[in-house]
Amino acid sequence: MRKSRFTEAQIIGTIKEQEARMPTAEVCRQYGLSQGTFYKFKSKYGGMDVSDATKLKALEDENAKLNVCSRIRC
Repeated sequence: MRKSRFTEAQIIGTIKEQEARMPTAEVCRQYGLSQGTFYKFKSKYGGMDVSDATKLKALEDENAKLNVCSRIRC
């Protein structure tokens, strides 16, 4: 999977800017995002803090390792 140009902290920051009554189009233009990408980020990270996002990332990494391990019968 391709790595994102943005960290979880940056993504959450852009979502919080948009929630602070900044127009979505302006936020997307400022950070170089398409609106589709912004809404995808918002569906995944909306309502989270940075600590929640790092926990989510750790769980996703652990899950990926377990899936690989189960396929090769570790």
